Amino acid sequence: MNKSEELFHQIVGEIPDSIEGKMFGALCIKSMNGKAAAILWKDNMLFKLDKKAQHEALKLNGSRIASHLYAQDKPMKGWVSLPFKQSGKWPDLTKKAVAFVKTLE
Repeated sequence: MNKSEELFHQIVGEIPDSIEGKMFGALCIKSMNGKAAAILWKDNMLFKLDKKAQHEALKLNGSRIASHLYAQDKPMKGWVSLPFKQSGKWPDLTKKAVAFVKTLE
């Protein structure tokens, strides 16, 4: 298990009302309504965020609009990707992502 995966599992354990799952063959964190909030892809974490949180996350060094995992030219609407070098921000963004996806139907 690499450092990204270790941190992912730590984050899942610290966020109430979230569960670990898989999406696109990658580890993900879902809210209890089954909606994906965060995806671990290689050494990046992708977060489903509201517009305000997206705007703030995109100010971080190395962040970008996430693209589909197997079609890198297709942006994922509402998702921001953050590399491991910014992993100190992953727990807070995961909390925001879980809170946001709880509001989705």
